[in-house]
Amino acid sequence: MPELPEVETVRRSLEKHLLGRIITEVIINKSKIIKFPEPEKFKFLLEGDKINSLGRRGKYLLFCLKSGYTWVTHLRMTGQFYYVKPEESLLKHTHLIFELDNGYQLRYVDIRQFGTMYLLRPEEFKLIKGLRDLGPEPLSNGLSFDRFCRLLEGRRGALKQLLLDQTFLAGIGNIYADEILFDAGLHPKRLVSSLSLQEKKALLKSIQKMLQLGIENRGTSFRNYVDGDGRKGSFQELLKVYGRGGEACCKCGQPLTKQKIAGRSTCFCSTCQK
Repeated sequence: MPELPEVETVRRSLEKHLLGRIITEVIINKSKIIKFPEPEKFKFLLEGDKINSLGRRGKYLLFCLKSGYTWVTHLRMTGQFYYVKPEESLLKHTHLIFELDNGYQLRYVDIRQFGTMYLLRPEEFKLIKGLRDLGPEPLSNGLSFDRFCRLLEGRRGALKQLLLDQTFLAGIGNIYADEILFDAGLHPKRLVSSLSLQEKKALLKSIQKMLQLGIENRGTSFRNYVDGDGRKGSFQELLKVYGRGGEACCKCGQPLTKQKIAGRSTCFCSTCQK
């Protein structure tokens, strides 16, 4: 699933094409993607509306419209947006096409069809539980160390589970959780309550460092993820532990351990991570 760096990369790639564009027609080939309102109303409300800005909240893309509505999209496992000319070949699993006033199309492709779309007024955001309950943005200027420590207060369980909890911080998934914990030198099974002040500082620093590095490298591409221009990311070339179970640790040379933690496949170094 695309995580914060991938969704932010998609947002940036689309922003340069879509700002100020008017959606002239919406073609719906797979209505199950549209969760609210019902598909015909979704189409009616979007047609003729103007895209004023593109935002992101956690793993959600936010298309803010002139009408006051926000078109909210979660890409889930395999969702992709493509900004293309109409004459370009239609990819299999193209479920929605948004005709634009400059003659281009924005196409939504989703092999597994897990992606979701909503068209909401600000007061309706509460309808999306995942969006309503999101924690702070990890890269926000408002996330000071003091605030981070307050977020950790009363938290139980292991660090890996905490990082995957979207109500704690928004946008971190399995890939970046493994890389963050390795960078911070912290074992994924460490209890949150056992962290020292210095370890909390190291954890926050690594969270922000690895997410920023992911954005700078335009995300991680293994299978389906591409940005709005169809380009893959390159962060997979920098991964130290994720997906490398059994390989030598880049720091100590010992084989990396692979275990299921918090219900997710997890790779770490039992020597370097305390």
